[in-house]
Parts: sequence; C-alpha cells; structure tokens
Amino acid sequence: MHSTSSASFIILPLVSWAIAQILKVVIDSVRTRKLNLRMLASMGGMPSSHTAMVIGLTTVMAKTYGIYSYPFAISLIFSLVVMYDAAGVRRAAGRQAAVLNRLIEDVFAHQGIKEERLRELIGHTPVEVLAGAALGVIVGLWPYR
Repeated sequence: MHSTSSASFIILPLVSWAIAQILKVVIDSVRTRKLNLRMLASMGGMPSSHTAMVIGLTTVMAKTYGIYSYPFAISLIFSLVVMYDAAGVRRAAGRQAAVLNRLIEDVFAHQGIKEERLRELIGHTPVEVLAGAALGVIVGLWPYR
C-alpha cells in the first residue's frame, strides 16, 4: 500500500494550478499597477499553470510510486509534452498572432475594415515554464494525506 492518499493525485496538481493562476494576477497587478482579475482565466504569463499542474502530478507519482515506476514514467513524459507545447508551439502561435495583428492594423485600418484581434499571449517563455515546474514540485512534495 502506498502512503499517499488517492485524493492527492487530484488535489495537489489542482492546488499547483490554482496557486499559479493567483500568482499570475499578483505578478501582473504589480507590473501594471492595477488589478486584472482576467489573468485568473488567461493562458500564458508567469508562471505556467499548465506546467505547475502536470509537474505537481508527476511529483506526486514520484513520491508515491518511485522514479522507476510506470506511473511516474507516463506522468513525466506527459509533463514534458505539455512543457514543450507551452514554451514551443503555443509560444510560436502567440508570436504569429502578434505579427498578424500588426498586419491587420496596418492594412485594414486604412481601409476602414474592423477585424477582431487575435490572442497573442497564449504561450510561455522558458523561464515561465521553469517557474511553473518549480511550483509544481514544491506543491507536489507537500505532505498531503
């Protein structure tokens, strides 16, 4: 029998995600000097909540089953895919959205055509992903029972 409660496989990753989302609000509020509660539901920003959640789960798996177990290996691979996606694919999509928004402004603004702006902040920098991973490890190691 394992010493970790089965609820910790759900609770601790969700706590990691929630803390990361709250930290986004705090960090953005300090940076902009105004409270922006929309950051609670945002993708992108510091720290990566997706990374915090999957690394929180991976840490609980390591703590419960050991680093040579199948559950840990599956969780780690899943986490690496999420982290790569957050810092790679989604970040590239955000950069492309920024370029397209500038093109839309330049081309359509002169012709009086109103076009909806694309979402630009959907990915993460490597530092944001690492901060999310650190948060996930810290919360995942919490002695929840």
